[in-house]
Order: sequence, then C-alpha cells, then structure tokens
Amino acid sequence: MNQSTKYRMRIEGMTCSDCEHHVRQALSSVGAVDVEASFKRNEAIFQADRTFSAKEAREAVIRAGYQPLDLHILAESASEPAIYTLEIQGMTCTSCEHHVIEALKTAGALDVQADFQRGLATIVVPENFSWDTARDLIIQAGYQPSKAVRKAPAASGSLTHFSSRKEYDLLIIGSGSAAFAAAIEAARAKARVAMAERGVIGGTCVNVGCVPSKALLRASDLHHWAQSNPVRGLHTKAEAPDLETLVEEKDGLVARLRKVKYEDLMAEYDIDLLTGEARFVDNKRVQVGERIWEAGHYVIATGSAPRIPHISGLESVDYLTSTSALSLTKRPDHLVVIGSGYIGLELGQLFRHWGSEVTLIQRGTEIMPFFDSEVRKVIRRMLEEAGIEVITGASYQHVEAVGGEKAVYLQNQGTQRVVTGDALLVAAGRIPNTSSLNLQAAGVAWGSQGEIAVNENLGTANPYVYAAGDVTMGPQFVYVAAYEGKLAARNALGLTTAPQPLDLSVVPMVIFTQPAIASVGLTEQAARERGLKVISTVLPLDAVTRAVVNRETQGLFKMVADEGSGRVLGVQIVSENAGEVIYAAQLAVKFGLTIHDLTDTLAPYLTMAEGLKLAALTFNQDVSKLSCCAG
Repeated sequence: MNQSTKYRMRIEGMTCSDCEHHVRQALSSVGAVDVEASFKRNEAIFQADRTFSAKEAREAVIRAGYQPLDLHILAESASEPAIYTLEIQGMTCTSCEHHVIEALKTAGALDVQADFQRGLATIVVPENFSWDTARDLIIQAGYQPSKAVRKAPAASGSLTHFSSRKEYDLLIIGSGSAAFAAAIEAARAKARVAMAERGVIGGTCVNVGCVPSKALLRASDLHHWAQSNPVRGLHTKAEAPDLETLVEEKDGLVARLRKVKYEDLMAEYDIDLLTGEARFVDNKRVQVGERIWEAGHYVIATGSAPRIPHISGLESVDYLTSTSALSLTKRPDHLVVIGSGYIGLELGQLFRHWGSEVTLIQRGTEIMPFFDSEVRKVIRRMLEEAGIEVITGASYQHVEAVGGEKAVYLQNQGTQRVVTGDALLVAAGRIPNTSSLNLQAAGVAWGSQGEIAVNENLGTANPYVYAAGDVTMGPQFVYVAAYEGKLAARNALGLTTAPQPLDLSVVPMVIFTQPAIASVGLTEQAARERGLKVISTVLPLDAVTRAVVNRETQGLFKMVADEGSGRVLGVQIVSENAGEVIYAAQLAVKFGLTIHDLTDTLAPYLTMAEGLKLAALTFNQDVSKLSCCAG
C-alpha cells in the first residue's frame, strides 16, 4: 500500500473472538487493511491510505454494535496528517472540553486535545478533513470556533509527532512520584513510555519517606495522647510500644500502597519497566542493565538520598538515617540527632513520644530559621516542654563509639561538650541521586551537590533530557515532584502549544509534629527583604475555640499582608491539623485574596480553619473581645 498509515483505535464492548471478527469486518468495509482486533486489549490496529475517513470508521464500528473511543496514529508514511490549533470561545470547564472533543472527532479528527483555560484545541486531521463540518458541529455544541493555525508536528501534543524510529517516546529514569507523574502524563497522550528502576518501585515517599514516617508518627501521637491526655474524667494509660509489631504494620501498609498506587499503574497505563542501573551512553542513548535503549526524550527523576555530613569519625560509627530509623524494633534510651530540619523534628518527637531521651543538635543559631521569630520561639518551646534538648550554634569536632554509646564532640558557645547516646540519627538534609548517571556523556550540566541544572521549563543542557523532583534540588516535597514530573513530560513531548514554565511561587509546607507546623507564601522577614511594605498579625492559639475545646492551645497563626492592598502574602501556623488548614491559606495567597476577603467569608465554627478568619480580623480588632463565632 502506498503512503499508508498505521492506526490504533480503542474500542469498548468486545468480549470474545466473534466480536473481534465483527470489528475486522467493519473496519475493512471502510478501506482498512491488515486489521488486528483484540477484545482483551479493547483495541484494533490497522493500516489505511490517505483516503481513509476516521468518521466513516467510527460509524462502521458503531453499526457493528461497539463503541469506538480514541483513534491514534502508530506509524506514518512520508505523508503525515496535519496538526492544527483551533481557538474556541465559550469553554468554561472540563465538560466543555469533552463536548468540543466529541464534535471534532465526529467531524473526522484523528486526535483532539482541548484546554478550556486557554481556549484552544489541538487537533490532528486527515487530508480530507472538512473544516466547515467541524465548525458547524462546534457551534451546534454551543461554542464559537475562531481561526485554525497549522503547526509543525514537533510542536503538537498528538502522538503523530512522536518518533516511530525510537523504541520509546519517553524513557524516565526513576520510579518515584515525579517519575510516575511524567509517565502517566505521557501515557495519556498515547506516547510509548518506559521507566528505568534499579531498586524497589515507588521511590522515597511511599517506601522510606512520607508514608512510613507518617504511619509511625500517627501511632506515636496516639501513644503520647494516651499517656498525657488532658481531659479530666477520662482515664487512659499507655504501655511501652511494641515497635516490632508497629514496624510490621507500617511495612504492610507501605506494600499495599506501593502496589495500588505504583505497581498496578504500570499495566493500567501500559508503561514498560526496565530493571537495572541506568546510565547515559551518549546524549541520545541510555544503558539499563546490559541493554542500550534509545528514546525520543528522557526525564531524570532519580530523587534524593540522605546527606551524610563530613564530620571526623562519623563514617566509622553505626549511625541511623531517616530510612533505617523507621525500621528500628527496639526503642533507644537516648537518641542524638545531628540536624534539626523537618526530618529531625519529626523523628525526634516520634522517639520522644515512645519514651526515648532526645537531643537535637544544629549548626545554626536558630532552629527552623526560615520561619519568623514568633514561630521559631513557639517551635522551640514546644520541643523543650516535651523534654527534647535543643542545642543550636554547634560546631562538630568529631564522632566516636565509646562502649555501646555514640559520642558527639562539640564546641558550643565557646565551650567543649560531649553528647552521648545509644543511637545516633543523621538528619542533615538530602542530596540528589545522580552520581551513577554518567551525566557528562549526556551533555547534562550539574551543580555543586550533584543536582541537575534545569531551565524554567525543566529542560537541561541536552535538548532531549529533562529533569524533575528532588534531583533538581528544588523544594523537596512529593507534591512538587509530581507537579514537576507532569510538567517535564508535557514540555519534553511538546504536549502544549508552547513550553510551560515551572511556577513554584506558592508552595505549602507541613512538618508533621504535634502540634503540626505549616506555612505558605512569604514570611514577614522575606517580604521585607524584598522591599515590600507589609503588615502582620499574630493570633495566639488560645483565641481559637477549637484549640480550647481540644485542650491543645500551644501554637499560633501568623498572617502577613501587603500594607496598601491588604492582599494576603503569607501564613504560618503552629496547631493541630495545621496541614489541613494551610491549603485554604494557599488558595488565599495564590489567588490574591485580601484580609477583607477572609473576614467577609463565613468560617465554620469549632474548626481549626476558623483561625484564618480570626487572624485576619486581628488586623483591625481585638478578637478576644468577640463572642463565639461573632466575627
């Protein structure tokens, strides 16, 4: 067949080999040849020449009693379908996108992507496509089409521009949150996707990070509450925790989530798993295990690992990291923690709640220096009142094992000091996993800590390679990694009309201590350093009735706003459920809400979220003089 094109049509309703026969007959009747139908895969693969009509093919399948879905090109001849962007007015939601897609597919478009926010549809059309019919159908659907602009295939989001000569359109190195977000985004665009993983699928968060730590933190919070519950008339007690059983339960939860949220999705999205260490051979090829692969584009999403600081003697001591600490089945008597970032705080409090003595050691003079001073003071008081020793301004001399103890030699405030414990946790941040990638061969630049240098579109110095997640040393949160992975896939494959820049201007963060610590936007100090004129207010937690009822009044809400407009610039919270409350604050910061917007909005009473409204009211009045919910 001259100038033929190979297609794949997804079809619902086939249940047996007879159904496959019916579909083959239907497609053959409209000019398709070499038709292969599979009821197990719910698809038909066939070839057709330039006279092929996608509309007629769909109608033939419907007449046969089945439901045609997407039609995509798998390989094309020298004559490629045309790719257009079409401006469409009137779309306001995802349902509108669906209406437009259906209208264009009915008109015979091969592939359609609609974006109501940008008022655009990107479509792939055959040579005999009727624009008049397409416009009429869009108008009938209730929308107004404008001009259509033909694009070069390389800028399209359709499968037609993906390379038919490469084994994969996108090969992702890593299998964590950034990797899966990239893979799913690419798979939804019908790209051929593979993921290279040298270890356990799922990355840090589900295996050794967010999920296991929060599972144990929840258990430790319950244990602590049972020991120290503040409710008179309610008698509780807590025996020594059974860490072996708790770790077993944690591991079971991790395994279940890994299967449901990661492993099962590989088949769901038809993503191939390449097992082995991945390293670049040159700027276009990657070796995984013993085999060399070539893909159209790559996304590096290898994540990060615990950073081990250069302290004399540390390498000879049996220390813990955030990974190994979560598998301890025996409670240490005294846990010494090097570092007091969010990992140090969470794990330090975890073991304190189990009954361990805990000492946090930090080089800097302030704990949590990126918060405003009022917040830092509350955090330190929270830790010290819980019995956690906090040492700041420390200069590490060396570490050694003394009998069954680990000894950390310090200089602190001009004096020598030795801190000893039976367990030593190193929680000094994380570094990117890039040392084995052979980035030099790929022409990919990296920074002083091994982080991959990326531009605003997450592209590297190699136009075929993108990077996302912790490996770039941006904000190290799983939701940031997922956002970056999705964005990297879009930009690598050209799934939008123009590259989409990374926007991390409003990123929330949560530390899962008890009470929790959360923030979003600018601190007062950061805002003033930018030259902004701001006003701020601090609401003590005992002004929030929910906290009073809970008998948990240690904490605060701090709000920072623009002096002129009243626009909310940042919020910091120390309270129970601060992580849930901060999302509302994030919306306020992201969408430019003002103090007045918050004070003029109904806040559910006896919720911690009411603290946001009360904090906003505090700019202009003394909320202690208000009756309950009278704001």
